[in-house]
Amino acid sequence: MDSEPDPAAGATSGGRRAAGALEAEVLSVLQSRDRALTPGEVTDLLGGGLAYSTVVTTLSRLHAKGILSRTRRSRAYAYTPVVDAAGMAVQRMYQVLEGQSDRDAVLTRFVGELSARDEALFRRLFGDQRDPE
Repeated sequence: MDSEPDPAAGATSGGRRAAGALEAEVLSVLQSRDRALTPGEVTDLLGGGLAYSTVVTTLSRLHAKGILSRTRRSRAYAYTPVVDAAGMAVQRMYQVLEGQSDRDAVLTRFVGELSARDEALFRRLFGDQRDPE
């Protein structure tokens, strides 16, 4: 049985999600709302027949990672993202960088492989207005 991830659906052909796909889906649901959501509300919004316990586990893990905050609502917790989507990307990038022994090499390679548009943005952010060569 082929289990390659389906990038459009975030799932493998066997029905299982790719690593991190469920967390990304849960975050997307939470970020799309302007209020904290309970696991039941997240489960309903995700659809797809996910078990309530699976959603609770995912929310708990995201809370433990510091990605979500939670407040008590009746017998459950209601969850909300600590940061927006851009902030989440920054946290992931920082975690990857922290795990590297040669940060200089990683950052040099990263910047060296940027598109011309992204390189121009970096130059503006860092005050260098020269055109890329």
